[in-house]
Amino acid sequence: MSKNWIFWLEELDQEQNDIVGRKCANLGEMTRMGLPVPPGFALCVEAYQDFMKMTGVAHEIRECISLFGGVPKERGQFNELSTRIRRVVQSKVMPKEMENIILTYYRELCQRSNKPDVAVSVRSAGPVSRPGQYETYLNIIGESEILDKVKGVWASTFNPRSLDFRSQKRMPLDTDPIGVAVLKMVNARAAGVIFTADPNTGDTSRMIIEANWGLGESVVNGESTPDIYIVNKDSLEVEEKKLGPKYRCVIPGEAGVTEMATPPDKVSAFCLSDEEVKAIAKLGKILEDHFGVSQDVEWAIDQDAISPNNIVLLQARPEVIAQKKTSIDQIVDLMMERFSGGAKFGDGI
Repeated sequence: MSKNWIFWLEELDQEQNDIVGRKCANLGEMTRMGLPVPPGFALCVEAYQDFMKMTGVAHEIRECISLFGGVPKERGQFNELSTRIRRVVQSKVMPKEMENIILTYYRELCQRSNKPDVAVSVRSAGPVSRPGQYETYLNIIGESEILDKVKGVWASTFNPRSLDFRSQKRMPLDTDPIGVAVLKMVNARAAGVIFTADPNTGDTSRMIIEANWGLGESVVNGESTPDIYIVNKDSLEVEEKKLGPKYRCVIPGEAGVTEMATPPDKVSAFCLSDEEVKAIAKLGKILEDHFGVSQDVEWAIDQDAISPNNIVLLQARPEVIAQKKTSIDQIVDLMMERFSGGAKFGDGI
């Protein structure tokens, strides 16, 4: 079997959404636009499907589900089913042909980065965005770790949140094919998100930026109260800013990441200059104009780069305005919150 399971980001655009997942397709589109995106590659949705078939996992998953009568009835059963399936997925050896292709791309990424073992993030990329459902692995180094974390992302489609979501939506429990993005890790001084419209009111005349020191996971997952900047979309002027306590931040370790207490001097200081705020807002506006709808964009300030070329875009997706959610989606959100106990550190899409 010979498959093209992987694409460089620059080979992709938004037309490949169903092939590699929205995150990867949009990153490819942004790369082609000449915007600052980390170099990397994307495993397509078919790689997920072929891994499940080639390793026999698909059959074992169906057997696990049958033990619960097809659909778990309560939280404990969802948790138990999730544990069983994820253990099975993670126990499988990556098929040799698939392993060789993944490692070939990783080795070339290392060459492009002039490093023998470049640190990467391994992120999920579903054809439809489902923020907070799947795992994200940060600062992953080395070939065996890359392979393990790719399996970890695939296995996360069977975490309790994902199983419960599919149950509520009457979707199959035994499969949820997604792509995987493998991106060069950004050594972030600060990071966060920009909403190109007010996410609470839908006001399109202003943009909202949330930021914290270190990596953006503390902002995305609600682990810390960030700084908030309100920007006029037309003039890109900072209209208002609010200092967040930012008591916790996420930083890279030798491998993986660590959540730590923010140093006292940084707690009481804004993590972005007004010029950086304007530069982030400008990029957000470019993305909104290009995609034609309000955007939810993740970004980072690369401390190894020099301003104004130190802003890196990590993800862009259509923004969800709170008051525009349907009543059904609001109920599903509440159910998922109950099963998960809130967004977990390390989750992402």
